[in-house]
Amino acid sequence: MTHAHFTADDVAHMRAALSLASRGLGRCWPNPAVGCVIVRDGCVVGRGWTQPGGRPHAETVALAQAAGAAEGATAYVTLEPCSHVGKTPPCADALVAAGVARVVVAIGDPDPRVSGRGIARLRAAGIAVDLGLLEEEAGLVTEGFLRRVTEGRPMVTLKLATTLDGRIATKAHESQWITGPVARSWGHGLRATHDAIMVGIGTALADDPELTCRLPGLEDRSPVRIVVDSRLRLPLTSRLVRDARRVPVWVATLAGGDAHRRRAYQDCGVEVIEIEPDAGGVMPLRAVLAALGGRGLTRVLVEGGAQLAASLFKEDLVDRLEWYRAAKVIGGDGLAAAQGFGLERLDGAPRFACVDVRAAGDDKAESYRRIE
Repeated sequence: MTHAHFTADDVAHMRAALSLASRGLGRCWPNPAVGCVIVRDGCVVGRGWTQPGGRPHAETVALAQAAGAAEGATAYVTLEPCSHVGKTPPCADALVAAGVARVVVAIGDPDPRVSGRGIARLRAAGIAVDLGLLEEEAGLVTEGFLRRVTEGRPMVTLKLATTLDGRIATKAHESQWITGPVARSWGHGLRATHDAIMVGIGTALADDPELTCRLPGLEDRSPVRIVVDSRLRLPLTSRLVRDARRVPVWVATLAGGDAHRRRAYQDCGVEVIEIEPDAGGVMPLRAVLAALGGRGLTRVLVEGGAQLAASLFKEDLVDRLEWYRAAKVIGGDGLAAAQGFGLERLDGAPRFACVDVRAAGDDKAESYRRIE
């Protein structure tokens, strides 16, 4: 790891690149969301971020904007430029060809096809490379991609909307709406920054949800909809199945289920993902997430229900918590945000660090990250 002496301008330009990178979240999988800012003589001459579908890459976009002004310039990139030939030529080669003098990189790329080769290619061409600027912030923006490359699974964000006492519904199962319109709109904003939304079959049956992003201007940002449904109980008449050809729907189910039922889903445009059961005949969530990672997903937002949340907590698979709390109390006969998952000792509980608290209208929004 190279830790150069970075200036205040360096920090400001990398922060801008990270802001650009975040624009691609939820739209560029299986590629990482990357930002690039090109600066010459103190002036920004090119800006870019990974485009929908993962290409063109951020560096390609920024270099096209900078054109001849890239010669002798400094490029700030949030992730090590790629060095392998994929659907686009390597970004490291493009930076060399443009004649940039210096490249500042936030974090290296653990993808074995890159992993230091991009930086080596730049240095071999005589370009000064400084690594490690705002690496923690860059790691957060790129977390989904990093987890998929290193752990084979996407990052998991669990979204909860509860009362102060952690209830998601009354004893009569009334749940709409515990939180107010501000919190609900922020929840839709979360959908726009994730590759997929995942719910359990209980939630799908109870709510018949659409799971789309319905914020004005962001309707095209709806992610893949995923239902964890071990026995293929999702009705063919559900909104999700009826709408599967417009916005993708994937159903994760146990292998060896009803073949006719599976074909009926496929005829409606639903992708059925078969998962081998564990020794107890249960569908292991790690295997579900591995299958999603294998299909290129990097960021999955889980929106319910209590059984799915409990299973994720039990296997310590929740990377981030977005918790919206309404200033109401339902009581112990209401439905808990997570069902029991057999925890007996406190030291076995999943642990989180609170990283942000803000008002969401009359509600409170809290953000947590898993302590690893």
